[in-house]
Amino acid sequence: MNPDTEFEAELMRGAALFNAGRYFAAHEAWEQIWRGAAGANRTIVQGLIQSAAAMLHRERGNPRGAARLLSKARGKLAHAPETWRGLAIGEFRGALDRYFDRSGDRVDAAPRPILRRGG
Repeated sequence: MNPDTEFEAELMRGAALFNAGRYFAAHEAWEQIWRGAAGANRTIVQGLIQSAAAMLHRERGNPRGAARLLSKARGKLAHAPETWRGLAIGEFRGALDRYFDRSGDRVDAAPRPILRRGG
């Protein structure tokens, strides 16, 4: 398989897992492509990984850990284009911010962010 095709496949698999609330599995899928990525691709994938970890910490009742990882994810995703490799990253950044700003300590207080296809 073409390395770029493999990257896209794992990226989208991670997005589907994230959207299904399977944050640890999404983290693992994205980590596979993060290891071989470089430059902006590596930074953005790391931001996605940290987003998944932040969601996992939130679900497990660790708001401090969630906030720490969210801050790292925000930094990594801050300069990503609105749409990157078929994903609406700009929309995702906003959804993450709304979720964490509104949910406080309650996991069910705001809609969970999802990664939509963009284009």
